Amino acid sequence: MTTFAPFAKPLYVMLKPVSSICNLACEYCYYLEKNNLYKTNNVADKFIMSDELLERFIEQYINSQTQAQILFTWHGGETLMRPLSFYKRALELQKKYGRGRQIDNCIQTNGTLLNDEWCKFFKENNWLVGVSIDGPQEFHDEYRKNKQGLPSFNKVMKGINLLNKYEVEWNAMAVVNDFNADYPLDFYHFFKEINCHYIQFAPIVERILPHDDGRYLASPMEREGGKLADFSITPEQWGNFLCTIFDEWVKQDVGNYYIQIFDSTLANWVGEQPGVCTMAKNCGHAGVMEYNGDVYACDHFVFPEYKLGNIYSKTLVEMMYGEKQQSFGAAKQNTLPAQCRECEYLFACNGECPKNRFVKTATGEPGLNYLCKGFYQFFSHVAPYMDFMKSELMNQRPPANVMQWIKSENL
Repeated sequence: MTTFAPFAKPLYVMLKPVSSICNLACEYCYYLEKNNLYKTNNVADKFIMSDELLERFIEQYINSQTQAQILFTWHGGETLMRPLSFYKRALELQKKYGRGRQIDNCIQTNGTLLNDEWCKFFKENNWLVGVSIDGPQEFHDEYRKNKQGLPSFNKVMKGINLLNKYEVEWNAMAVVNDFNADYPLDFYHFFKEINCHYIQFAPIVERILPHDDGRYLASPMEREGGKLADFSITPEQWGNFLCTIFDEWVKQDVGNYYIQIFDSTLANWVGEQPGVCTMAKNCGHAGVMEYNGDVYACDHFVFPEYKLGNIYSKTLVEMMYGEKQQSFGAAKQNTLPAQCRECEYLFACNGECPKNRFVKTATGEPGLNYLCKGFYQFFSHVAPYMDFMKSELMNQRPPANVMQWIKSENL
């Protein structure tokens, strides 16, 4: 049984200032249905974080940190559906309670509401902006439409152009689904064409399992039943997608384009922290707080059974370092099936995200990750290159040397 010290990692809680409210209606969005958790609340303040709660959170969050650098992450729904004044107030409170400590902010947006005023604010205050975009127009507009069914690509690109105009630091969050996964190089080349050097791939996997309260997605606790959503990527698609892009990246783009899963894989290869929870040995250090103060174990685990409490009745320290959350985090490793424990690439993926562990192993043991076959294909494929880059790092040389090595070996 694996355990870890509660305060070994910094306390990290993502904020949902507008809960699941969004101006888009992306078909694969896992968060839109969360309004069913709060549909009986007072309509007057529904899904809007109060100024009182904002201050309570900021004070607690800053005072709960064990490290000098503090990171605030703002997520949606669509975060820009709160006015700019809300975030200006957040900065005032961070300064008030920070007492000189370094505080950074990052915000995730679909990009459609960005304007000059927003971009000036982000630039002047050094905010990192994550933009959700699923590749070129044909791919992006397949699932990312507004509530009237109209495409969103052109508005997103307008927002990206404004970020570039004001020199705002931004990166791309790209959902990989059943459609765009079949065109990995078209997908990758698009990001290079728009000069996006930091890319995160998010494979979409969801199961449909209707609930009495109106929710329609299966909880990770519900391992049995449910139909795989049509937009979900297959393990084979995921493996082919990663390998195809990696082959171009490792030959000409190392050190120039940063793809999170490749960087995280190399980190695990050399025994460092991967920088993303899905590839880490344990999870549970990254919670999420809803607009009303409810805190959940993780952004992908906003289900009643994973609620830790409310900030009005429990402190963030009590919830995030409490027994329930520590058990949640340790379960990632403790519940691995034998097939994973015996796998030569366990160190590289650590079973990936527990939310995807709903299939059975070859021997019928539950708890295997749905994407296992794809990940295994990827790790097998990249192993020689990762071994070389690991050796370079161990000898204090840049891993980008792998590109010259490939040429010299005619690989």
